[in-house]
Amino acid sequence: MSRLIVVSNRVALPTDGKPQAGGLAVAVRAALKNRPGVWYGWSGRVSDQPDSRPEFLEHGGVQYAVTDLSAADFQEYYSGFANRVLWPILHYRVDLAEFSRLDLSGYLRVNEWFAAQVSDMLQPDDVVWVHDYHMMPLARFLRRRGHQNRMGFFLHIPLPPPEILQALPHHAEVVGALVDFDLVGFQTPNDRDNFARYLQEAGAAGRAGAARFDIGGRRVHLGAFPVGIDAAFMKKAARRGAATRFMRELKASLGDAAMIIGVDRLDYSKGIAGRLDAYEQFLAENARWRGRVSYVQITPKSRSDIPEYMEMDRQVSEKVGHINGAWGDVSWTPIRYINQSYSRTALAAIYRCARVGLVTPLRDGMNLVAKEYVASQDPEDPGVLILSRFAGAVRELREGALVVNPHEIEGVAQAIRQALEMPLEERRARYLRMMRVVESQDIAAWANEFLDALEMSQARRGLVANLRTMFM
Repeated sequence: MSRLIVVSNRVALPTDGKPQAGGLAVAVRAALKNRPGVWYGWSGRVSDQPDSRPEFLEHGGVQYAVTDLSAADFQEYYSGFANRVLWPILHYRVDLAEFSRLDLSGYLRVNEWFAAQVSDMLQPDDVVWVHDYHMMPLARFLRRRGHQNRMGFFLHIPLPPPEILQALPHHAEVVGALVDFDLVGFQTPNDRDNFARYLQEAGAAGRAGAARFDIGGRRVHLGAFPVGIDAAFMKKAARRGAATRFMRELKASLGDAAMIIGVDRLDYSKGIAGRLDAYEQFLAENARWRGRVSYVQITPKSRSDIPEYMEMDRQVSEKVGHINGAWGDVSWTPIRYINQSYSRTALAAIYRCARVGLVTPLRDGMNLVAKEYVASQDPEDPGVLILSRFAGAVRELREGALVVNPHEIEGVAQAIRQALEMPLEERRARYLRMMRVVESQDIAAWANEFLDALEMSQARRGLVANLRTMFM
């Protein structure tokens, strides 16, 4: 069996002897469970002189290969181009992008560095699976080294239409480099179709809605592969967690108040400020709910060294303080704003306790919090999911969620009231519709579906090449 070489910006190395349980980590371990392979990426460390060869580790039958970055590499590749240029543009926020040629050169340099290390470990029949916007040009650098392996790429975040992609200076060197993969996968058909349009405008041969395009002497296949979750884990964790001391203390602190839960990284794409505005409007318009509801917003800080994120943290904190000061009293705090991380086990229990799950990003590739919230619910007394129409998850969960436009504050406020007052029978019906989808699209099945499609794309490409040879 051919080896699978998984490449991602960060590798989820085991901590305290236990494997991490994030979505990508679960998928990669599932993919490597029954086949040999290596998970390669940045170690998360910054070193004065990174070693030219990666460090190899093994745990639980999975082999890891990690490399350090220099301070300049970290600043230009990660903090600079990846997070201050690609992240905002791919989330439709061209106005927030801060492009510099230095950062672009750093991004390309680090991708070439990654390619050199992957190249050294690559065998002719290995399959390469690259993840996310940090490594869009990786296949191009591997192809230049002569590697003809099957290579697939999956983008975990949105991909905007070509009108926005073309605002990225030198976009052909970054987004355009995706054509060197055999298969490029996206979260939704809309993201896939946006890339198809981008290829068409670049002169690729292919029609709208097609699954493959020919450009520059290569054939690239496109597909939509919505990421799932480990639903069985979340269900079990939610049931077990409900009886822990942690949850007993949380429930006691809430008293009889219904809980609304929001869980997001601190990022402008998540729509946290607008969500707080909607909650305040709900309180202003629904006096009888004051003192009877508590909104818990769990928001671990991210990219705290970037000025825009520091300012965002200040603004959100001020808004929380304003709402608590304006509407709270000595016996009730309207919002609990928490800047720390919780394990997925603890989060599952919190989700189960929440009457409302508030997931209102301004733009999101998928948003697994929405799916985890659904999977964690008590089937006999489930909560209600309020979901942004701009989250990728809405395509799968729209039949059960209350779908809102996060830019319409009044609409979100009305949805909060509708969710809190929804009859049990309707809540159960909506939950069942969503749960069927969540359970049918398991995270392990997602990995297998992508890799099967990659296998087929290479087979079809080989067939086309053989036919051309026959008729020459």
